[in-house]
Amino acid sequence: MAKRNPTKTLALLFFLLSSQTLAETPSPPSNAAPAQTHHPLRRILLGVLFGSVTGASLAALFALAVRSFLLVMNRTPILRGPVVFSPKINPKTLESAVVASDRLEPLGGKYFKAVLDTGEPVAVKRLGPPGPQTRPDKRRAHRHLEMLARARHRNLMSLLAYHHARDDGRFSLVYDYVPNGSLEEAMKRVRSGRLGLNWEARLRIAVGIVKGLQYLHFGCRPRALHYGLKPANVLLDEEFEPMLADCGVARLVSDSGGAAVGGFAYVAPECLQSCRYTDKSDVFSFGVILGVLLTGRDPLDPTFATEGSGGSLARWLRHLQQTEEAREALDKGMLGEEVEEEEMMMAIRIAVICLSDLPADRPSSDELVAMLTQLHSF
Repeated sequence: MAKRNPTKTLALLFFLLSSQTLAETPSPPSNAAPAQTHHPLRRILLGVLFGSVTGASLAALFALAVRSFLLVMNRTPILRGPVVFSPKINPKTLESAVVASDRLEPLGGKYFKAVLDTGEPVAVKRLGPPGPQTRPDKRRAHRHLEMLARARHRNLMSLLAYHHARDDGRFSLVYDYVPNGSLEEAMKRVRSGRLGLNWEARLRIAVGIVKGLQYLHFGCRPRALHYGLKPANVLLDEEFEPMLADCGVARLVSDSGGAAVGGFAYVAPECLQSCRYTDKSDVFSFGVILGVLLTGRDPLDPTFATEGSGGSLARWLRHLQQTEEAREALDKGMLGEEVEEEEMMMAIRIAVICLSDLPADRPSSDELVAMLTQLHSF
């Protein structure tokens, strides 16, 4: 059977309507009222024509909507392969540098130094594969990573690219290269005597960290939380200026056992009890970091398990402050000038407030910037 041409069908309908109209001749005027004439064929033809035009229009609109949807879908990656946010990085060059493990130089923790084919060094954070995710979850993750790539702040690492390996599902984040590694590695060198950090340098690091938090909580659009603030996620540049990395990434992909190596020591109590995370939870994590900078000790130091300390850095600092022995908590390598010791004692009070069990008792990151900058002029 031959296929009907819709264009010819519409033309035939127009022709029939025109013929029907021309065939009608007006009746001469008469004193008697003429009988009303009905045209059923004309009504049928008009209905068919109107239905055909409406159907064709709706079909065209539907096809346009489907095409637009597919274009948007194709423009939004689903966490697969290399996704580059910086024009200075070639996706093929990035993939070859990230996938080849023998080309990665350890920077400490899960951070590595990689050199692109152009000679440009970058910092690569290796993460475990993400858990089961739906397509909306993956697109939500991509939008968050896009936000990190757009973020611009002195104390925030801007994301250059990310890579999702196709074979083993490993996930890698790519940042600008920073020569001094993470704060976690720096404090390990301090404890072993291989690095000296005076109070001014440590306070500068603390102020930089809280300024990065302030940007996330109040300056970033949309507002963001870190979710995984700890020394391993604080990178130090050539001047030991801190830069926050992996902001919000802990909720997107696995940190490959990050909690097992001390991550829980930086988690606020309400997160462990009810999984409720707010900006005050970030402030608690900062309080632990400030305590580490002041004492020079690891949060899992076994001395915190002694009688009266409560088994954690937070409770140990609180106990020493209540017994007016807070000076005993300070890193002996920083003691010296009387003015600096007064600043450090005030910083211990700030740390204890940040480590309050109730989120409402902790200051905001906005308030912390004012409190810490008043200790020293920056």
